[in-house]
Amino acid sequence: MKRSEFKSYDDLPLFLNAELVAQVLGIAPSSSYELMHEDGFPVLKIGNRMVVPKEKFIRWVEEQTGGEN
Repeated sequence: MKRSEFKSYDDLPLFLNAELVAQVLGIAPSSSYELMHEDGFPVLKIGNRMVVPKEKFIRWVEEQTGGEN
């Protein structure tokens, strides 16, 4: 498993690309691309580009881990 270089959600930019999602979750970039195509994952499509809003990403992580609603 890869280690995340981020120590806090505060360190994240406003929008995350697939590479940043992979770094935060400690997964391979190819896995983050797959995740970004799954239903229910909070992706914003801008033309051909896909980004994840920071706040929605945090909420998604909390939902997946049984954290806050």
